Amino acid sequence: MAHFAKIESEGNGVLTVLTVDNKDVLNNEGVEEESVGQQYLETHHNWPANKWIQTSYNTRRNTYCVEGTDVLADDQSKAFRGNFAVPGGEWDEVNQIFWGPKPHPSWVKSTTDAQWHSPIGDAPTLTDDQNAASQCYRWNESNSSWDLTNLIS
Repeated sequence: MAHFAKIESEGNGVLTVLTVDNKDVLNNEGVEEESVGQQYLETHHNWPANKWIQTSYNTRRNTYCVEGTDVLADDQSKAFRGNFAVPGGEWDEVNQIFWGPKPHPSWVKSTTDAQWHSPIGDAPTLTDDQNAASQCYRWNESNSSWDLTNLIS
């Protein structure tokens, strides 16, 4: 199955993601081609072909995973457009990346791993004692900091 994201008519927001039968994205030589799927979707869903963008169900964080798992595949050449598109996310035409919704106003995009990152970097690594105490780090937008909190209140 092929997957296509429906992009807003004005802007780059992802509205929905549809699954298309493989036969509906094959060109005359029997090779999968995005433009064939786009034309199919325009015809059957009355939305401009250029606003249907193909997305890879198995791509996340600029890596390709074994189908249905989080295990990295041996062949990373199949990594496609950063992430699988999600409604509420956005299509970045310049970088050819689908982004999930921005988690916090201060966070920035990293095209290296196709992810949002805090302006001060990743949360600190939990110690064994912190893990045992069911603690975690949560982003504090007002202080631009990672705060250690308890998972169970």
